[in-house]
Amino acid sequence: MPGISPNIISHRLSVNPAVRPVRQKRRAYDPERYEAMKAEVDRLSSIRFIREVDYPTWLANVVMVRKPRKGWRMCVDYTNLNRACPKDSFPLPRIDQLVDATAGHALLSFMDAYSGYNQIFMHPEDQAHTSFITDRGLYCYKVMPFGLKNAGATYQRLVNHLFAPLIGHTMEVYVDDMLVKSRTADQHIPNLSAMFTILKQYKMRLNPTKCAFGVASGKFLGFMISQRGIEANPEKIQAILDMTIPKTVKDIQSLTGRVAALTRFISKATDRCALFFKALKGTKRNITWTAECETAFSELKEYMGRAPLLSTPEHGDILVIYLSVSASAVSSVLIRLKDNAEHPVQQGIARCRSSIPRHRKTGVLPGRLG
Repeated sequence: MPGISPNIISHRLSVNPAVRPVRQKRRAYDPERYEAMKAEVDRLSSIRFIREVDYPTWLANVVMVRKPRKGWRMCVDYTNLNRACPKDSFPLPRIDQLVDATAGHALLSFMDAYSGYNQIFMHPEDQAHTSFITDRGLYCYKVMPFGLKNAGATYQRLVNHLFAPLIGHTMEVYVDDMLVKSRTADQHIPNLSAMFTILKQYKMRLNPTKCAFGVASGKFLGFMISQRGIEANPEKIQAILDMTIPKTVKDIQSLTGRVAALTRFISKATDRCALFFKALKGTKRNITWTAECETAFSELKEYMGRAPLLSTPEHGDILVIYLSVSASAVSSVLIRLKDNAEHPVQQGIARCRSSIPRHRKTGVLPGRLG
């Protein structure tokens, strides 16, 4: 794989010279992990992603992580090195804005870069800092590995530069997740052609097993996108439906975390979860799960079984906002009026503040904005 030319971009660490380098003590592994490590080192060496290194100032251990299906993934513990590097504040795109800009298109193409991070080279001066230890010797990365601080920012900087003429028009990119969109079917081939021209020019490679071209719907950044609108990820909904009654603090935290991932699809989510937060009060180990909590839990599951479809507003649509103010939260939902029907666009939640007058903290407060 040729990779992106270093003249375009390379990853620099900017290690703080005042921080003392750390050489981690070698860890021991079982024979199965050693075999997996050996096979991965051989593979990375053959494709010239790594090289042997002598006398490194920074040295990290390998961490073998079992894959969900089969086999092992080799990672490197760059905890010490990352602490010595300043944060790159290059902004990542807002996921909600990307999703909103993608829904409502006739055809979509979803693409994923092949070993995306590894297509960017490490700066020659920083390669030795990525050194890791194995039972066969010391190696360092010639390309940008996973686990390094600021790797995501470097990749986003690259794709923003490469696809600048297309982003926001026919393409959306979040790190290594790329999407080409078309309002009409006949526009899709020219839009794809423009994207592939850039890929060929900069020698970026895609993973064909993770690409889908010219489809009507698909998953993008955890949401289901189609011409109809935005739907919640069925896997995330099912995760809530499959939950049993929480018995520990960790169970309730898991429940509220799963609800938070679907907040924009849940009407008055804070009010629905208020009793769960109340159950956490008291000791850190025990919870108070009442009959009211059980009722709220059942109602939440019933609601998630019919989560709404969020539509995308079009130019000229009349938008209506409904507000609901309770003792625990201020909730809102944006509605678009079309064909004598109301279609939800998005829902939002903000906790009440003491500045809200007492008489407005109870009941429902509907409102409309044209």
